[in-house]
Amino acid sequence: MSATSGRQGRPLRADVQRNRAALLEAAQRHFLTYGVGTSLEAVAKEAGVGPGTLYRHFPSREALLAAVLQARSEELVARQEDIARLGDASEALEQWLRAMEDYFSAFSGLPEPLMAAARAHEPGNPLTLPCETLITATEGYVQAAQRAGHVRPSVQGYDLFLAAISVAWIKGTGATGEESLDRLRALIESGYQA
Repeated sequence: MSATSGRQGRPLRADVQRNRAALLEAAQRHFLTYGVGTSLEAVAKEAGVGPGTLYRHFPSREALLAAVLQARSEELVARQEDIARLGDASEALEQWLRAMEDYFSAFSGLPEPLMAAARAHEPGNPLTLPCETLITATEGYVQAAQRAGHVRPSVQGYDLFLAAISVAWIKGTGATGEESLDRLRALIESGYQA
């Protein structure tokens, strides 16, 4: 079901589309300001709808978060297109890991629900599919770098997905500066390089 069509493929009413768009905009603002644990009732209030309307569109926090992330994924896709133009598989992998790290850092607290979704592989969790998509893309970069002899054969895309999300989590805590994060990235890189 798309954002503009209902369960039976009929177009959604204009007011329903407006409510959905308002909820996504309000949720993005709240996630940016307060993190992924923000009050969903406050999101609904800012969007000018009641909590029931929010839950009809997004039955869980994960569903709302997945929809907001889908809207924000255009930036990640654009970075992936830039990375595709690189001629060096090792550089492409490094740039992809940094792109994922930035994506995971979009909202305070985002790494935790994504790690839970990736770990549990729950088919009903709306965050599982975005995680699986990112893991698959990462695996492609890993395999290309392995074919070029830059990455150890034992390394898997899932491993580096977790590494990127871990760096994003550390970054989000504010516990360390950019120099320390660069050293951590270098340690991760030295661990997966052939």
